[in-house]
Amino acid sequence: MDLLAALRDHRLLAIVRGSDPDAALNTVLTLAEEGVALIEVSLTGRDALDVIARARAALGPDALLGAGTVLTADDAREAHKAGAAFLVTPAVSDGIATGRELGLPVLAGVMTPTDILQALRLGADALKLFPAGSAGGPGYLRDLRGPFPDLPFVPVGGVDAGAAAEYLRAGATAVGVGSPLTGDAASGGSLAALRARAREFLDVVRPEARP
Repeated sequence: MDLLAALRDHRLLAIVRGSDPDAALNTVLTLAEEGVALIEVSLTGRDALDVIARARAALGPDALLGAGTVLTADDAREAHKAGAAFLVTPAVSDGIATGRELGLPVLAGVMTPTDILQALRLGADALKLFPAGSAGGPGYLRDLRGPFPDLPFVPVGGVDAGAAAEYLRAGATAVGVGSPLTGDAASGGSLAALRARAREFLDVVRPEARP
């Protein structure tokens, strides 16, 4: 899988984290039905590895389905076994190097310039700016793009539809969105409301909306 190309093409990474495994699976499948191509299932959700395995079986081998909150080498290995096609870390962690050893692309969590350089040395394919909202929002991304103008940043954390548009205008390659998109669907909430939110975010990142 070419994660960087997928991020550039789709510009939206959905983050699914839930307390109900069946609801989390239905959330993944509903997002896919609505056209959200890149989906991450956080390992902090209940029975997340099983959710990934079931989603992989339902969506097929080509689905852009990954595992998030990958902290350790074991997390990376287990996610790979479950069928994750890419890994996402919240920080510079052992999951980056192990993911690369397994042949999986990695979106690595960073906040500072030092984090960025460390993640790149470990082989990160793209950089998850996290928590983006707390770090300073689109303005902070613009500041980072001064010394790092060509690096692929994916802001995550506090990204609603309005902020998503601002980050993309500020030069983000894509945005990662959790609860502003998924709401409570992964814990048993409304799938109809999820569909409406998915359409809203897809409108923000569609090709015609490119800055």
